[in-house]
Amino acid sequence: MSEKQTLSFLSRTLEKAGLQPKTKYGQNFLVDLNLLNILIDGADLTPSDVVLEIGTGLGSLTKTIATKVGAVITVEVDRDLQALAAKELRSFSNVQLLSCDALRNKNHLRDEVLDAVRAAMGRIPNARFKLVSNLPYNVATPIISNLLTVAPLVERMVVTIQKELGERITAPPSCKDYSALSVWMQALGDCEVLRVLPPTVFWPQPKVDSAILRIRPNPTKRVRIADLEFFHTRLRALFFHRRKFLRSQLATALQDDLDKPQIDAIMQSKGYAPNLRAEQLTVEQIIELLEACRQAIPAK
Repeated sequence: MSEKQTLSFLSRTLEKAGLQPKTKYGQNFLVDLNLLNILIDGADLTPSDVVLEIGTGLGSLTKTIATKVGAVITVEVDRDLQALAAKELRSFSNVQLLSCDALRNKNHLRDEVLDAVRAAMGRIPNARFKLVSNLPYNVATPIISNLLTVAPLVERMVVTIQKELGERITAPPSCKDYSALSVWMQALGDCEVLRVLPPTVFWPQPKVDSAILRIRPNPTKRVRIADLEFFHTRLRALFFHRRKFLRSQLATALQDDLDKPQIDAIMQSKGYAPNLRAEQLTVEQIIELLEACRQAIPAK
């Protein structure tokens, strides 16, 4: 790991440039070198990998990744930091630095970012796509959620995020953190928290704990869902008012497709009581239930 990813280097470099970390971009630099190594080791990097990094910062993590992989596409929205990072990364021929927001909107990644990944993969035989990032907190959820549905399919994501978000993603049924996001992520991949991080390992220190999260999209899980868009939209509606009963939530989620007697018939076929709530169902049960609803919709 580059010795430059330290508090003294970061503060000195930004001060010299007349800059400070910007809250609006969620800039919290990870300054514990051992934890940066855990982030990299969790990604199992090889020369066949094309790595996407969101939040270049000053390029310290970028440089270490670049020594291990075929190509790095790194994205920095802050033009001031992008200019500093460009100087740090100019000697790395396998690094492409993009100055833009990685998101086109909350539901889509920017085409420029994905096009750069695809182009890099086209130059590397048997390339694998991975995300390795100290993610800005304000974009973490849409980044990792949207990467599960784009082509090329990401092979692995290892990221730092808020601990609270990590708990929501990995939550089991019947707990307060279990949500549509939990089901969505677990339905498509294997998710695990590798390490919980205190605020003291970042500069500036955030007000909350963080975590290193690893997500490995699982093709075997993915094939269980016949229509990803249908599943995603109905799943979000299913948890929109989480204290309502499942029957009422299904009726709302499918109001344009099925009537209440049809929904009652589906629930009875699954053996679900009228007073059951969505948060009590496992990921597998929700997949099966929504697929049964999808199949019951009359053809138009």
